[in-house]
Amino acid sequence: MIIVTGGAGFIGSNLVQQLNRAGERNILVVDNLAPSPNLSGPKFLNLAGAEYADYMDKREFRAALKSGDFEGARVRAILHQGACSNTLEDDGRYMMDNNFTYSKELLHFALEHKIPFVYASTAAVYGASTEFKEVPANERPLNVYGYSKLVFDNYLRRLLPEIKSTVVGLRYFNVYGPREQHKGRMASVIHHFTRQLKDTGTIRMFEGSGGYDNGEQRRDFVFVKDLAHINMFFGGLLPDSPRKPVHAIVNAGTGEARTFKAVAEGLMQVHGPGRIEYIPFPGDLKSRYQHYTQADISGLRAAGYAAPFTVLKEGVRQTFAEEPVV
Repeated sequence: MIIVTGGAGFIGSNLVQQLNRAGERNILVVDNLAPSPNLSGPKFLNLAGAEYADYMDKREFRAALKSGDFEGARVRAILHQGACSNTLEDDGRYMMDNNFTYSKELLHFALEHKIPFVYASTAAVYGASTEFKEVPANERPLNVYGYSKLVFDNYLRRLLPEIKSTVVGLRYFNVYGPREQHKGRMASVIHHFTRQLKDTGTIRMFEGSGGYDNGEQRRDFVFVKDLAHINMFFGGLLPDSPRKPVHAIVNAGTGEARTFKAVAEGLMQVHGPGRIEYIPFPGDLKSRYQHYTQADISGLRAAGYAAPFTVLKEGVRQTFAEEPVV
């Protein structure tokens, strides 16, 4: 059995679909399908067409772990995508329980049973930094989401010298792709730009801020299917997966930043002509916004992952071939 937490979410559901394409069906999907004011639609639609053996609510899953219900289960890998990724969430107690304590529970279960454990960290741990190498000096989160993820990364760091089985943290950069229509304001820049272009013919982006001119803010955009492949690689689920345990916290991005303006112009090449309009920068984002991200992927390569990344134009084409915007 393969456990995918957050399996109905954006990244988790794409991971389930990619596991299916690799012939995997014995999958336990864990998620919370309760309605949330932060969502713009139901998550369950992301699992349409997916094949998996079982589903558990997150609360029931945590209780089952604590009560020993999974003792004796043959778990091949835990791919932990479950988290609250809302960068505007201010409830620190909720964020720490969801992103830190829950992750600790899964980690210790995996370590006890020597199960490969691959989990979603985030580039938000770097926050105000302009250097994106996986070292503490660069880690300056701007919001409680990034902080909660960093606390777990640091917890793992203290354990790494003693760990015998695979444990890999993946610091996701700016992810885009199919199955993010439910994310509302937290959907990717690419999703928002495409929706605007199709609906109005105008792409609206924040005016220059943080020392950057209009449209010159830069992000490292990574295709969600590439992240699914990385999870499967370190989870020991691919023919070329590492034969020896891997212990690492690494960046998961392409290593190439693109300006928002260049992304908008690329979308117009795919979807048709339009115009760009610059809008005032939202006040509630000013103190927690990353104007620039670009992954240093030397750690990812050193950990053994050598596959190329999907170029942006091809990722956009695949996204909207699979999930057309009408």
